[in-house]
Amino acid sequence: LAPVLHPPKCVPGQPCSKPTAAQFTFLISSFIFLVIGAGGIRPCNLTFGADQFNPKTESGRKGTNSFFNWYYFTYTFAVMVSVTGIVYVQSDVSWAIGLGIPAFLMFLSCAVFFWGTTMYVIVKPQGSPLTSVAQVLVAASRKRTLKSTENPHVDELFNYLPVKSLNSKLGHTTQFKCLDKAAIVTGRDEFNPEGSPKQPWRLCSVQQVEEVKCVVRIIPVWSTAILFHIAIMQQQTYGVFQALQSDRRLSTSGTFRVPAATYIIFTMLALTLWIPVYDRIIVPYLEKVTGKEGGITMLQRMGIGLILGIFCMIVSGLVEEYRKHIAATKPGLGIAPKGGTISSMSAMWLVPQLVLTGLAEGFNYIAQVEFFYKQFPEGMRSVAQACFFAGNALASYLSGFLVSLVHHITTGSKRGDWLPDDLNEGKLDYFYFMLAGLGVLNLGYFLVCARWYTYKGDGERVGEMEMNAKESKKNVHLVV
Repeated sequence: LAPVLHPPKCVPGQPCSKPTAAQFTFLISSFIFLVIGAGGIRPCNLTFGADQFNPKTESGRKGTNSFFNWYYFTYTFAVMVSVTGIVYVQSDVSWAIGLGIPAFLMFLSCAVFFWGTTMYVIVKPQGSPLTSVAQVLVAASRKRTLKSTENPHVDELFNYLPVKSLNSKLGHTTQFKCLDKAAIVTGRDEFNPEGSPKQPWRLCSVQQVEEVKCVVRIIPVWSTAILFHIAIMQQQTYGVFQALQSDRRLSTSGTFRVPAATYIIFTMLALTLWIPVYDRIIVPYLEKVTGKEGGITMLQRMGIGLILGIFCMIVSGLVEEYRKHIAATKPGLGIAPKGGTISSMSAMWLVPQLVLTGLAEGFNYIAQVEFFYKQFPEGMRSVAQACFFAGNALASYLSGFLVSLVHHITTGSKRGDWLPDDLNEGKLDYFYFMLAGLGVLNLGYFLVCARWYTYKGDGERVGEMEMNAKESKKNVHLVV
């Protein structure tokens, strides 16, 4: 549409012209705007949507639980349309039209968003939550030499909560006692008329300390998801490579071959079909059986996702073994684009591992999103969602590093490179089994973290009981 923004078309038989510095800068700037926009939307839109429900009512809590399921449902459905319909337009019709469609849809979404601003529940921010975290760490460090009594939360901790605080009141917990020192009141501490400390970098409230504890407790659980991300990502890369060297014809007499990248849609189909069934049928049944809201806990759902991820890697390895066996014992169907014989094994054998991938995402990914939203302090919910995407991004880097490491170690071995371009000459099945083994270790680590983890608010009852005990002692003293 704008010839000045791209180099002239290539002429057959002649070298193509390179883009100018201005054209290249314009292209890179579009990627920069895309990253900035995604960085603002992804951590915030889910949090903003969940904020529309009132967590203090039963209908609001149920609505929040369903919202996470349906959010991921619509997200996956949109990706499914994107990788099929829009990609088809871009590759077979026109790149300009293919890029114009999402641009128009983004404009439409902006119009709908601003049109509904009068109806939204908008929670106004109250300062930086990261500053509060830093204050607790600094105050605890300054008072690290102090010794606390046996009942610090009753005797000497600063128990203060601003009247207009967004965060729910948290009771004292016994984990990470070193952080409690940030709330120990000393003779050097001074207070404002409303009760807040004059030096917030020397004295913090029990509420602030408990909010930091929430963040610290989440980190080990968050780390367990990284290896899960790595395993799932392999289906988006090596699953496609497996399809390239498999029989992608719809029938033995047909000539049309399904594009290798299209098989990923089975993962999305499994996820989009599973979520409504789980949300509308399985959850109500589990709630009746267990008596718990949501049927099972978020950590239990994450654990089920990890188990399904392990089975996914095992099935992937077995299918790859079978594909190579067919390629070695039966006539092939030609040569793949990257070299190597195309096995006569039907690519539909890849469907089970792709379906398991979708089910694993349906349990672990959605539970992660809900877990971060509910377990982070209310003022850090956007940060919570950013943690999910940060874990995904870190897993992408580690996945590339792991593949490079396997290349480096196995290239000089007697058996040869595990992951060559020609999968028939490699050991992709060994790679899958290795990921399954790492998944088992990760599952063990997750079980330890889950057993150790204390849900936000579980310590509130402890704090209330001890405060009630303190009041009872006062009443007995008065009676005496």
